[in-house]
Amino acid sequence: MRIGIVNDVALAREALRRVVESTGEHEVAWLASDGAEALAFARVDRPDVILMDLVMPGMDGVEATRRIMGEAACPILIVTATVSGHLNKVYQAMGYGALDAVDTPVLGPRGELEGGSVLLHKLHVIERLAGKKSPGSARNASPVSAANPRLTKSVAATPLVVLGASTGGPQALAEILSGLPKRLPAAVIVVQHVDSAFAPGLSKWLAEQTNRPVSLISEGRAAEPGEILLSSTDDHLVVGTDGKLRYTPEPRDASYRPSIDVFFHSLARAWPRAGVAALLTGMGRDGAEGLLALRRQGWRTIAQDEATSVVWGMPKAAAQAGAAEHVLPLFGIAQAITRFLGSNEQALQQASWFRG
Repeated sequence: MRIGIVNDVALAREALRRVVESTGEHEVAWLASDGAEALAFARVDRPDVILMDLVMPGMDGVEATRRIMGEAACPILIVTATVSGHLNKVYQAMGYGALDAVDTPVLGPRGELEGGSVLLHKLHVIERLAGKKSPGSARNASPVSAANPRLTKSVAATPLVVLGASTGGPQALAEILSGLPKRLPAAVIVVQHVDSAFAPGLSKWLAEQTNRPVSLISEGRAAEPGEILLSSTDDHLVVGTDGKLRYTPEPRDASYRPSIDVFFHSLARAWPRAGVAALLTGMGRDGAEGLLALRRQGWRTIAQDEATSVVWGMPKAAAQAGAAEHVLPLFGIAQAITRFLGSNEQALQQASWFRG
């Protein structure tokens, strides 16, 4: 891949250049010393990936990410001196479309590099997500067998709203969650493509942005009405045969971790009560096949529209597959979810199995 490097420190730029060129699989497209220079370069020479520093004089990495994704969109990986020390900026940048974040490799006094392998792994994952290499597929790969019976009504009485998101997802999730009623008669379960190291910080950031609690999903947890739950590991979230939320490493070759498709397929096969599912902004196709499976089981399904998506990849795939009952702008999704929950509740109250 051709890679753009953005950092205001010359030694950091050199460390990044050495890591990028170390395997022979990548080349440096250009070097920029601040966000404004990176934006100018990206406009005329769009690379396959940009390694974006966060803290720089003038235009910082957050604003540069926002501008580049709006004017010359391409995959952006945040590479900064200390990710843990700049979590708020990391989530802001992810909200504007950055894919992931990693600490800047360190160039030692003898020229040795520390942290380069982690960066190269992140680049490998982005290469697969961007279609530069064939990704593993989560299609029909839910560990819940199609032969498994559906859960009993007593186990799975909780109505569900499920949201899948990737590139630009944090900001989209914050807007949707803020727009939902405080006394929501359903549990909201979120699967966001994010490294497990960032999941705790993302839950806190979403809670701050929405002024409502967002909890990480622990193994064996049951969903309760009114809760907002966030997938928290690099393994895939599924619903077990007992109605509880669990994690599985399978399929191991899936590029998307956690995979939205795996979770949606597990719900389609095992959850007896149709809910509301939305597939939001993101690169690739993850979630489209799973959303279609949910629609076939009677779920109300939504895909975010192109105009309000940072990257119209996943929702576009859902729309083209006929998985989305509605394709809506971001600002209309919370209202639609609320309306669908109301209509579903009325229908369920009239159903004999629900009354019994």
